[in-house]
Amino acid sequence: MWKLVNGKLIQTTDQTRIKFRTNISKTIIEQLNELANKHDTHPNYLIENGLQHVLSQQNVIHFDKKNRPKDRVQYKTTYDKELLEQVKEFSKANNLYINDVIEYSVNFINFNNIKNSSYKHRIEKS
Repeated sequence: MWKLVNGKLIQTTDQTRIKFRTNISKTIIEQLNELANKHDTHPNYLIENGLQHVLSQQNVIHFDKKNRPKDRVQYKTTYDKELLEQVKEFSKANNLYINDVIEYSVNFINFNNIKNSSYKHRIEKS
């Protein structure tokens, strides 16, 4: 992102984001990539949107651990730090893994309220 400081643009790292690695279904990742291209966004923004919806609307999720995807691959991206902490607490409270919650949440993406691909290049005033 960019910060406007004394009339000058300075490129900086968004301190509210954190790198996170987990294993997610390859099929889901491919679907997210297609949706991201279609909606001018990034896959991690779609994941975050679904996670926010699940955390704000549902106290409990119904997830059959026997139906976990068999095609999981390593997936590294960045997430909002506060949101990721909430997901960790939620998954622990529901006796699930974080990747279970992430995979579940992709069914709850609100396409009317997603960050576009240029969001990471935004300009903030300091």
